Amino acid sequence: MRALLPLLALACLASGIGSAQAQSCETLIDRVTAETSAQATERRSDYASFSASPDMTLTLACGGPDLSSVGAQFRGANPPDTYYDLFGHAGHAVTGIDARVISEAAHKAQAASVRLRHSNVDLGGARITCSAMVSPDKGPLTLCAVIEHSDRS
Repeated sequence: MRALLPLLALACLASGIGSAQAQSCETLIDRVTAETSAQATERRSDYASFSASPDMTLTLACGGPDLSSVGAQFRGANPPDTYYDLFGHAGHAVTGIDARVISEAAHKAQAASVRLRHSNVDLGGARITCSAMVSPDKGPLTLCAVIEHSDRS
């Protein structure tokens, strides 16, 4: 599961989404940890992974130099409200957008992804993207990411 979202996040970053506020990865790691109480399990200069519970993890991709995204992974098809709360707070730490707004957008994107396998919701300053998939070795997975961009309209 940890290997899937970094690929999703990096693909989204490589898709040409504009830049936002530059922040060091170390600063973003500290902010995600403070907002979510998740434990950092891996730290690099451009990436971090976090454990939030046995079924929930976070990944942070620090874009160079201005693009960053944070993703939340859930082992299952129907994430509990705690998943959306965790994701909202992690997204707030990276984008500054209200955690409730991110959480609500993730609910919409995830609901659509069940039908479409992938769905996006645009917010001023970020895009929420969710995917629903079934891993042969892990079963159903829910993956959501918030990717910051410079258009704050």
